[in-house]
Amino acid sequence: MSVKRTINLQKSVHDLCTEFPELIEFMKDAGFPDIVKPGMLATAGRFMTLPKGARMKGIELEQLVEKLRALGFEVES
Repeated sequence: MSVKRTINLQKSVHDLCTEFPELIEFMKDAGFPDIVKPGMLATAGRFMTLPKGARMKGIELEQLVEKLRALGFEVES
């Protein structure tokens, strides 16, 4: 039986990337290139959520959710 991997959209990007380190590369590829800059995850990532970040970058949240589901994540709001 596989482990359920759930992304809660209310959690900070920092918390999500701590729980699922593979999200850092996913986010970089999805339009958040600054996520890999030193210190960015530890500063802005502590208060930024995926919905807030998507809004700031002009990325459709539903596109991110679909990509996360394709990677095997369950997404809850």
